Amino acid sequence: MGPRLLFILGVVCVALSIFSAIDVILTDRRRVRALNKAAWFVIVLLPVIGPLLWFFLGKDRGDGGNVPRQMAPDDDPSFLKNLRRDEEQDERIRRLEQELAELDDDPPKE
Repeated sequence: MGPRLLFILGVVCVALSIFSAIDVILTDRRRVRALNKAAWFVIVLLPVIGPLLWFFLGKDRGDGGNVPRQMAPDDDPSFLKNLRRDEEQDERIRRLEQELAELDDDPPKE
């Protein structure tokens, strides 16, 4: 193998190790399948085998089971429903205030 290929493989190994170490740190404890998170720092000690073991054995690749997924407010149906309800209430209050203002404008009856 030429020195260029060895350099590229070295960069790939370092990048894979860094990416997997960050993934171990950021992964929720409930999504770790085998061993605990502290034991997965073997990634740093075994630059090629460690990350592969983490991605194939350590991390649950499914939906996370009962781990709640974070959702943006504009994607959350209950947030949008409450937003519409609040807008309807605000509009109703504006109409009632306008009706009261119109009643106050009437001249007194004698």
